[in-house]
Amino acid sequence: MAGLVPPVTTTIPADASKTKKADEKTDYMNLPCPIPFEEIHREALMSLKPETFEGLRFDFTKGLNQKFSLSHSVSMGPTEIPSQSAETIKIPTSHYEFGANYIDPNLMLIGRVLTDGRLNARVKWDLTDNLTVKANAQLTNEPHMSHGMFNFDYKGKDYRSQFQIGNGALFGASYFQSVTPHLSMGGEVFWAGQHRKSGIGYAGRYETDKMVATGQVASTGMVALSYVQKVSEKVSLASDFMYNYMSKDVTASVGYDYILRQCRLRGKIDSNGCTTAFLEERLNMGLNFILSAEIDHKKKDYKFGFGLTVG
Repeated sequence: MAGLVPPVTTTIPADASKTKKADEKTDYMNLPCPIPFEEIHREALMSLKPETFEGLRFDFTKGLNQKFSLSHSVSMGPTEIPSQSAETIKIPTSHYEFGANYIDPNLMLIGRVLTDGRLNARVKWDLTDNLTVKANAQLTNEPHMSHGMFNFDYKGKDYRSQFQIGNGALFGASYFQSVTPHLSMGGEVFWAGQHRKSGIGYAGRYETDKMVATGQVASTGMVALSYVQKVSEKVSLASDFMYNYMSKDVTASVGYDYILRQCRLRGKIDSNGCTTAFLEERLNMGLNFILSAEIDHKKKDYKFGFGLTVG
């Protein structure tokens, strides 16, 4: 008899899911925590500002244990020197850099020493789940060129705040708040006592699963807009617009970020005619090959580089 009873079917209206989403209301007391104020353009920067170089570069990293590692870096290539002429003047240079890294879940220490006498140091220490202290310093033989900076970052439930202090009587503070599940807004202020300059800025960021749009304006004259469209999991298209209403300088650029199984390709072209391409190819586990190219027809400046990264 069980085989003779017809199965019971339940008909779900086609617009039931739409009605459910329409009935859902945004819980403004449970908004996500935004990204730090200083990183609001990070998706656009990843596509439009790759770390291009000229000449040869070789990087080697050796892990001594799970937390401590040593790094060696050799670079050979021309360096631009200041000139009053329209032509770009370059001189051949070479550098060796030794580094030591200590990475722990709550503490990160990074140090770099170069043959030209420069010393770079970075510290990131998570005092609590919400409070992080960061420090950056660069020491050099050139007078008045050494600098240091301390950052205190606080991560709230739906906001982030930061306080900065640096040499030269530099003080800064920023605040970034989630307004909706997709929109975040905030501002920053700074005071440079050594140069007797101050400024204030405002920024907004709108983010979904497929796109990221950001806008930033400051009293220094800077206006920055960026947009990133995630075409797929592997392909992203990006564009930005930079304008200074005091100096009247305008720059716009478009670029792409293509992630394949064995490589990553990034490139851009801007309104000044400068074209950039950057390729990272994984040859084997822990072995990467890098190609870098930048062509500026306006300045007649052409940069090509290749490198290897081991470790």
